[in-house]
Amino acid sequence: MHVGLGFDTGGTYTDAVLMEMVENKVLEKSKALTTREDLSVGIRNTLVHFDKKLLKNVEMVSLSSTLATNSIVEGKGCRVGLICVGEEFEMSIPVDLHTTIKGGHNLSGNETTKLDEDSAVKFMQSVKGRVDGLAINSYLSVRNPEHELRLKMIAKEILDVPVVCGHELSSSLGYHERTVTSVMNARLIPIIKDLIDSVKKVMKEYKITAPLMIVKGDGSIMSESVAVEKPIETILSGPAASLIGAKMLTGVNDAVVMDMGGTTTDIGILRNGFPRLEKEGAVIGNRRTRVMAAEIATYGIGGDSRIVVNGNKFLLEPTRVIPLCIAANQWPQLLPRLKDIAERKSGFSPESMDARDIVQDTEFFIKSKEMKNVSLNKDDIALLDLVSKEPFSLKEAGQKLNVHPFAFNASKMEELGIVQRIGLTPTDLLHAEGSYVEYEKAASEYAIRHQSQKLNMSDKEFIEFAKVKVIDRLAEVLLRKLFFEETNTLDVDTVGHHLMWKAISRCDGLDFGCVIHLNKPLIGIGAPVAAWFPQVASKFGTELLLPEHSEVGNAVGAVTGNVIESMEILLRPSSGEGSLDDPSCTLFAPYGRFTFEKLSVATVSAIEEGSRLVKEKATKAGADYVEVRVNKIEKKVGFGKGYDGSLLIETFITLTAVGKPRQFKITE
Repeated sequence: MHVGLGFDTGGTYTDAVLMEMVENKVLEKSKALTTREDLSVGIRNTLVHFDKKLLKNVEMVSLSSTLATNSIVEGKGCRVGLICVGEEFEMSIPVDLHTTIKGGHNLSGNETTKLDEDSAVKFMQSVKGRVDGLAINSYLSVRNPEHELRLKMIAKEILDVPVVCGHELSSSLGYHERTVTSVMNARLIPIIKDLIDSVKKVMKEYKITAPLMIVKGDGSIMSESVAVEKPIETILSGPAASLIGAKMLTGVNDAVVMDMGGTTTDIGILRNGFPRLEKEGAVIGNRRTRVMAAEIATYGIGGDSRIVVNGNKFLLEPTRVIPLCIAANQWPQLLPRLKDIAERKSGFSPESMDARDIVQDTEFFIKSKEMKNVSLNKDDIALLDLVSKEPFSLKEAGQKLNVHPFAFNASKMEELGIVQRIGLTPTDLLHAEGSYVEYEKAASEYAIRHQSQKLNMSDKEFIEFAKVKVIDRLAEVLLRKLFFEETNTLDVDTVGHHLMWKAISRCDGLDFGCVIHLNKPLIGIGAPVAAWFPQVASKFGTELLLPEHSEVGNAVGAVTGNVIESMEILLRPSSGEGSLDDPSCTLFAPYGRFTFEKLSVATVSAIEEGSRLVKEKATKAGADYVEVRVNKIEKKVGFGKGYDGSLLIETFITLTAVGKPRQFKITE
């Protein structure tokens, strides 16, 4: 029997499946809470009840995860430094320390400005010990990466942190998108390394010696070593695995797939049995990257999304918090405090305040992990010490420490992952309602009683009201995804918003109503999606498929992928020679820029060298029996009617290496 072990580590739950690899049959499955303070605990808990004999026969372990995606959506990650060369960056993504220096190239790959190494060295020396990763992005480095490579060499001599260059992650034009990608990649390196180390720790305990593979955002898989270098490629790993799993579990080739986890809801489309890839780069948290991935829309709404009631305002915030029902199971001392809060009146925070900084009596903080070299003021240090063993609300902490609750920088510590927030969530709504009860129901009921008073509602009315808000939000993000598929834009204007609201609410206006129907079935992945998705499907008049094993669909998809690596090479004729049969040209590739006397010679060189390198990449990524596929596209312009011939603008060569993952046991 050929056995594969699939894991999916999400923001709330870690799922595991044992599968018979020939018939893709689920043998055993399990779920456990993800333990962010030590991921190995949650991973270990999924294997406790599995057949030990089957575990010893595992030939491959494959892992998908939403941790990278969640970290970006929640704005979490390590401290990152950024060096921009030749062009300012508009700072649309948080960077701890950054500088812009002189340098850069033009579209022909020629140096436009000499690299200012002295400024780069000065910056690197100034950030030593203050950043955990460095991103380097030079203008048009995809045409010539020499400035990025030079700075990376210097950085390795000065800084003892991972260094990533923009050209290493993408060969596509787009300075801004490439910079976003490199910053995200640097920020994610310790997160993915921690995840991989946790899995390997548990594998060693169970004497599982099979190779470990990681699912990429396009649904293919790569080795652990490649994942640590390029963790950005694991964004949308979990959602991509859910698309593969949805196809496997239902046998349906064309469908809309919604995967609702604890932190995010991910929506993708199956077309002819495959996820549609976004060649322009995945969009995460409304930011365009240059990562080749399945075209999946990720929204910060899940079972653990934070519910905020500020005065008479109801907010569903994307920050992931520990549901009160789960927290009260782990820290029983919370229950009597919540009971006391239940009947308490509370005020509201200024509406101009950031949602993360709003203080709620029903929210608590607990220390999550240690972090060195982080500058905290004395009040935050005192708060961190107080919540190191037991959760406290900011109001409780303020009373104990004689500090105003607004003086604490709790949201910043939360962003860095030092503390974790506990609060009211959609999972608590289901517990209080009684439709899904696995943890401490009373904790959810007490918090709802407190929050419902602010809106002058009964507990039952509040639950129904809040559930409608969650369902309407799910329906809204589904429509946004479908609009993007049709229009390729994320902008929804005033009229679009109005039509969306009518279609979702099914409320007629003064003169007209609006109904939108899906012409594909909706496949639900996750647990407990049965509480939310039937109403969503009903709003759009479509069939809802909730297949067996859907609650572990991501883990199922994790063990069914291939290793796929690709490389793009551009050949551009020399100026004025595009009409010749075999013009001289310049070759632009991730491995460098070269000139050739003849296009034919350049083409052979590109295919031979590119095939060798892409096959090497696939082998490094964990593949055996690699096949390289070559696709050549010529961009030409005709001379017009009555004229013979055409003008060659450029030639694109795409080399794709495909191979099955190694499935064997390593003998000591």
